[in-house]
Amino acid sequence: MRDLDEKDRQIIRLLLEDARRPYSDLAEHVNLSAPAVSDRVDRLRELGVIRSFTLDLDRSLLDGGMPVLVDLDVPVARAGEMREALSDLDRVEHVFQTADARLLVRAVAADGDVTGLLAEAIDLDEVRNVEVDLLVDERWTPTVTDVGLALTCAECGNTVTSEGESTRIDGDLYHFCCDSCLSNFEERFERIRSDA
Repeated sequence: MRDLDEKDRQIIRLLLEDARRPYSDLAEHVNLSAPAVSDRVDRLRELGVIRSFTLDLDRSLLDGGMPVLVDLDVPVARAGEMREALSDLDRVEHVFQTADARLLVRAVAADGDVTGLLAEAIDLDEVRNVEVDLLVDERWTPTVTDVGLALTCAECGNTVTSEGESTRIDGDLYHFCCDSCLSNFEERFERIRSDA
């Protein structure tokens, strides 16, 4: 497994600017052939670095409610579950979880009803503090500087380096730091499957 190189990072930057950019255009910018760019994009998708190709909407041109940023102080033990529940709401665009169990939610509140929006997903009695700010402008600009892959071994939890391996088992992609971790994982998986 090779790490990200500068051409991979250039491709990601170009796709962040316009995800509909044709491979031929990407190829021109990174001095590769279109099939080589396609292979790299497929590899980045397979690794999970590129999860999807999405739209960037200009909310100022759409009327659907009030854009808000909500800061929720929630119990540490429930933060992940609450993050997932909030993420599933149609009116929630981003949810960030901090190390101290705060959830930052970017949402569009219909008729300014933030409480009603939150109550659709979580028990508000569990929230220790809520702060709501009205958004007047925003810009989402993910960046890719001099980054590398940060994969974790599914077997032992160590970092997966360029000597690591990736494999798909029952449709899910797993990464391993070495051949023995891959073998151990596959053996345990097969035991569990045969016992089921």
